[in-house]
Amino acid sequence: MSEQQPNKIPVQQVDLDATKYSVHPRFVKGLYQNIRIITMYALLAAFLLLPWLRYNGRQAIWFDVPSQHYYIFGMTFLTQDFYFIAAFAIIAAFTLFMVTVYAGRVWCGYACPQTIWTHLYQHVEKWVIGDRNKRIKFDKKPMSVEKALKRSIVYFIWLVFSVITASTFVSYVAGTEFLYQSWQFIGFIPFPDWPTWVWVSMFIFTFATYANAGYMREQMCVQICPYGRFQSVMFDKDTLIVSYDYERGEPRGARKKNANADHLGDCIQCQMCVQVCPTGIDIRDGLQVACIQCAACVDACNDVMDKVGLPRGLIRYTTERQLTEKEPSRLFRPRLFAYLALLTILCGGVVFALTDRVPLEIDIRRDRNQLSSVNNEGMIENSYIVKLTNKTQELHTYQVTLAPQDGLSLELRFNNLELKAGESFDMPMSIFGDPDVIEFGQTPVTLNVTSEDGQYQVSKQNIFTTQGQ
Repeated sequence: MSEQQPNKIPVQQVDLDATKYSVHPRFVKGLYQNIRIITMYALLAAFLLLPWLRYNGRQAIWFDVPSQHYYIFGMTFLTQDFYFIAAFAIIAAFTLFMVTVYAGRVWCGYACPQTIWTHLYQHVEKWVIGDRNKRIKFDKKPMSVEKALKRSIVYFIWLVFSVITASTFVSYVAGTEFLYQSWQFIGFIPFPDWPTWVWVSMFIFTFATYANAGYMREQMCVQICPYGRFQSVMFDKDTLIVSYDYERGEPRGARKKNANADHLGDCIQCQMCVQVCPTGIDIRDGLQVACIQCAACVDACNDVMDKVGLPRGLIRYTTERQLTEKEPSRLFRPRLFAYLALLTILCGGVVFALTDRVPLEIDIRRDRNQLSSVNNEGMIENSYIVKLTNKTQELHTYQVTLAPQDGLSLELRFNNLELKAGESFDMPMSIFGDPDVIEFGQTPVTLNVTSEDGQYQVSKQNIFTTQGQ
């Protein structure tokens, strides 16, 4: 063993050099990689299939930006419901923070889209070119017909995946029916009849997917992604991290199975942990910003330890407290409870708001040109525009009434207003006041809107102004 042991986990000194180096990871099998594969490709499948899911005859998840209507499993949201989107974003952020405090960057290793698509694109190279050593040799070969052909096949498959990804992204906005049925024939060639914004979106998403997963790869995690930069703010001594047991592994050295190696640590210097790393780092250098905690090095090292007859866990999920202070980790700590409490409050508030939400909206606008007037019968008239919005995904007929009040009466252009799913309508109306009954000045009035079947009802208050105001 080494005479001088560190009193903390060593941190790699990163050279500020953004030069792009090719990383060809070796694909390894093991417990954590099996979990990763299931998690990543389940999320990928959900992303690709969700736009095709139908609910009440409509695309279940559809962010119809052009019409400013957003449909999510039977609920219709409008632009003015943006606070729900903000609440969901805040909940997602705090969930990520809480998970990071407990389990480190598991999001990066198991669920991040950049990780998923990069893993998929690297597998394409493996299918076409071969395993890690073949891919490294292939890069060093001079250009030839064989190399150009294999490169072309890889690039073509990447492009197909990029187009599929882009079309899926756009289908969440444009809708699957419009995107995949808007075709026309130019001669005998079918061609999509899309508006400009769809073509621009398709190009942007195709290019971004191709560049990020095919070219940038680990550079997105190391040089661009901000999450890896502020992870140190959320980490503490009890956060799970992938770590190399320095005391047990050093000094490193090769040895044969069951050979006497009392002067050496358990690390046999096989470099497998480096070869399987998707970001190309050496986990033995300590905690690094480039580590996405995919645990590929854990599975690789455990496999090597089994082969040489040494205990597993030289590289493992552990905490700084366990590794350096030899003390049990503290699961229940104030920071974790704080995030959990905030998430509980936020989720409770959103659930309450959604369950209490009436999918019917009324907005009342007064005639600004003339606050009030007197008709031929001597009645005081106030004119309004009532905007009704049907936020359900079904056709409904609505009735507008004035809350009973002495001296006031309501005149409508339509007694019953039929609105389609997500439809809005501006309806002119007037309220008349008897000057002998109502008080001079401003009088609060309440309008009630009720669906014909009695399922939905909302009320909104406004002001009735008498002559001279």
